Amino acid sequence: MSTGLIGAAASALASALTSAPEARGAEGYAALREAWQWLTAASSWTGDAAIPHRVAEHLGYTALAMAFAVVIGVGLGMVVGHTGRGRAAVLGVSGVLRAMPTLGLLTFLALVIPAGVTVALIPATIVLVILAVPPVLAATASGFAAVDRATVDAARAVGYSTGQVVTAVEIPLALPVLIGGVRSAWLQVLATATVAAYLGLGGLGRYLLDALAVRDYGVMLGSAIVVAVVSLLTDAIFALAQRIVTPRGVAVGARRATLDLDGDGEVR
Repeated sequence: MSTGLIGAAASALASALTSAPEARGAEGYAALREAWQWLTAASSWTGDAAIPHRVAEHLGYTALAMAFAVVIGVGLGMVVGHTGRGRAAVLGVSGVLRAMPTLGLLTFLALVIPAGVTVALIPATIVLVILAVPPVLAATASGFAAVDRATVDAARAVGYSTGQVVTAVEIPLALPVLIGGVRSAWLQVLATATVAAYLGLGGLGRYLLDALAVRDYGVMLGSAIVVAVVSLLTDAIFALAQRIVTPRGVAVGARRATLDLDGDGEVR
């Protein structure tokens, strides 16, 4: 799937800056200056259309889609990873869903779903969920499949039930990989959530769509910068969470494997 408005805005901005080579430097500087002026203007940070308000809307759309995607992706991934059945089929279907065009699917759903236009949040959320499920599903299934079978057998040997094996052994060991999948999905959805503006919703895509209509490259660049900053900040949070949930033994083992470069079992 494409990142929608960000890609369209980037294409328009690049076209404008390269259309006249002799003016490319001046136009690029002007766009940067206008973006800085927009970002630092007091009017950009107050009111219903202020940057904080749009960021909150954008994060809301992303969080809503991710909540559904985590329930679906983690649920299916746990079943596939624990049983080992249907892995190729499920991951193949999820890969096809990931390749579907964002704007085309959004337009199609808005037209075929009852109230899809008047309640634009429904088709927008469905599109973002379809985008987010594959990485979450793949990461969950891979995390569960990577759990050492000897560890699972040992848990069963001491009397663990299937539910206890899943909750006390497989989930903790698979959690770092699972969080990595959620992290990847979050970043994809966060970037793509700008397409919600096509159906009249808010979020940071509102700036991109409105600025693209009047070729206001300063606002386009500024809003793209805001999306990038929000993405980096939330990615740092997920990276910290991924580090925190990694069991100490797994982290130590990974560190030793990294240091054991020649594979002779000795850490240097």
